Amino acid sequence: MTNVLVTGGAGFVGSHIVDEHIEKGYDVTVVDNLTDQVHDDEPSYLNDNAEYVWGDIRDRELMTDLLESTDVLNHQASAVGVGQSMYEIEKYVDVNSLGTARLLDIIVDEEIDLEKMVIASSMSIYGEGEYYCPDCNSIRYPSLRDDEQMATSEWEHSCLECGQILEPRATPESKPRDSTSIYAITKKDQEEMTLSIGRAYDIPTVALRYFNIFGSRQALDNPYTGVCAIFSSRIKNDNPPLVFEDGEQTRDFVHVSDIARANRLAIEADTEDIAVNIGSGIPTTINEVAETLIDLYGVSDELSPEIADDYRQGDIRHCYADPETAAKELGFEAEVSFEEGMRELVEWGRGQDAQDHFEDAHEELEEKGLVGND
Repeated sequence: MTNVLVTGGAGFVGSHIVDEHIEKGYDVTVVDNLTDQVHDDEPSYLNDNAEYVWGDIRDRELMTDLLESTDVLNHQASAVGVGQSMYEIEKYVDVNSLGTARLLDIIVDEEIDLEKMVIASSMSIYGEGEYYCPDCNSIRYPSLRDDEQMATSEWEHSCLECGQILEPRATPESKPRDSTSIYAITKKDQEEMTLSIGRAYDIPTVALRYFNIFGSRQALDNPYTGVCAIFSSRIKNDNPPLVFEDGEQTRDFVHVSDIARANRLAIEADTEDIAVNIGSGIPTTINEVAETLIDLYGVSDELSPEIADDYRQGDIRHCYADPETAAKELGFEAEVSFEEGMRELVEWGRGQDAQDHFEDAHEELEEKGLVGND
């Protein structure tokens, strides 16, 4: 039986991946350090059919022992949080970049014989998504909006040649990468290092560029996690979701069960040395997210989204996946709709205690100069 080592397998995404692998007959070992920012204690949802090892991926002796009995490495462990990464730089580089480097160093120097490596990458490495200028009839790749533009609430990108407002397009894997946060840089590091070692040592490797993941088991107490969890904790504490800019920025929301299936397909597909978008291919505005959650939690008469008069440094305007490569190379298409996935999240969220730490996190960003006012 194929043994899969899932790093970070007790977390939101990792635990669903573990469930998927076990359901399909894999022998699964999990290593996780149960970081305090995500876990109060050992989660109740852990799969009894997996073997759990509580430890850190930076522990060389531990990881050497685990990798020696591993057939497939599924590397999910990371410090997660775009804004937080901009002032906890050493932590993010240590956990994400150097932690992954240590795993690869062990694989190479201890001559670990792996059948495959699957690595969790991120859409954040793109920066802004792909855009189109209708007047110039050309694809455009704008960089970050500057403070002068943001301060005047000119949220959309304009063509630098003709001034026309650009239209967002689905972002393919070929789009030039423009990592605009420490988190994104470390995810790029993880992807590039793993693919490089895979090619050099003939280990089939697939990097999955996750778009915006949502679903049950998200850490609702963690104010640095995804917007669906942040909004859920706000709503559950009778606070309105705070929406930056005008709320019309778009993201690609993909349910965690689809992410788990994509990881299993990446193991089974006859493909290697490739980075693949894992998303729905459907853009959704942040306003739609807030309104949907308010409606599903049944508080629409009490709360409404609060449009902020500020913006966050480094935020992008639009980015959603071109899913064509995933369909071709992995046989993957997202199956859970946004509406169905949100119902699943809310049904789970109703039974969870959730402290709203958003204001504290927002204050930290302001103190670090990472929030601007229009």
